[in-house]
Amino acid sequence: MTKQRILVCGATGFVGRNMAEAFAGDSSCELHAVFNKRLPFKDERIFWHKCDLTDVHQVEALLQTVKPAKIVQAAATTSGAKDIVSTPQIHVTDNAVMNSYLFRAAVDNEVQHLVFFSCTVMYQSSDCPIAENDYDANRSVHPRYFGAANTKLYLEKMCEFYSGLGDTKFTAIRHSNIYGPHDKFDLERSHFFGATITKVLEAKDCITVWGTGEEERDLLYVDDLVAFVGKVFAGQTKKYRMYHCGSGRAESVRIVVEKIIKASGNSLFINNDLMMPTIKTSFCLDCTRAEKELGWRPQIPLDDGIALTIEWWKENFRTAKRE
Repeated sequence: MTKQRILVCGATGFVGRNMAEAFAGDSSCELHAVFNKRLPFKDERIFWHKCDLTDVHQVEALLQTVKPAKIVQAAATTSGAKDIVSTPQIHVTDNAVMNSYLFRAAVDNEVQHLVFFSCTVMYQSSDCPIAENDYDANRSVHPRYFGAANTKLYLEKMCEFYSGLGDTKFTAIRHSNIYGPHDKFDLERSHFFGATITKVLEAKDCITVWGTGEEERDLLYVDDLVAFVGKVFAGQTKKYRMYHCGSGRAESVRIVVEKIIKASGNSLFINNDLMMPTIKTSFCLDCTRAEKELGWRPQIPLDDGIALTIEWWKENFRTAKRE
């Protein structure tokens, strides 16, 4: 049986590593993966390739060498909230460049299908689930996310543009807050969920939440995102499609913290720092399009995902810190 060759870009990152490990475990796939600044992890099932995706010559050489049938583009220049505020240009420039080169090379090398991970920072708060067609370009994006949001929107349009130039299918996935194994759990770089896991599991008697914790978010366990990509590869019929991928539920920060504390088995007091601002926002995704066209629905409830993440943290992150 001829195996399908899949290339995962950004395979040393959170989402990319979960994608790489999942496809490497599929006997019908030959998994190739890209690393750059981070060293690759050990997995005999994976063929590794070093490549700086912001270098057009390296991108072209990569695709000519690997000749992938499908590409999962999980590579991105990312860092913590501090850089998003102080030096947003490092994310905007690198991500626009690397994806533009990769999309063009995919078409030039006749790749069958490329999946690009977009985001949802272009959306405003909403009291009801947001569908793909609900985005209004006339509504302003939060100033902090102006660069990142508009870069993602540009790259979605580039996916659509390149899908009309050859036979390559393109998919842009606007996913919600993803969590699970291999996430960032160090407090310098982690986002809300990963930081809360670490704080709860390392706290002795108290954990502090900014404001009242009323902000509501859509949280999706990473295995559901991996399954989504599999559904896209198997079921997308159009040359270009943009899909929402989320749980479809809005959970408040305070409820999530309470669930993590309960799952940890620790007895902790939640201290609300009311000196920090409370912005009552709510956000979740309507994923009806994906359910109708791909047959995808999230399978892992938040309580189960929290328990799985805590188990992974104890076996991996805590051990790594001790070493």
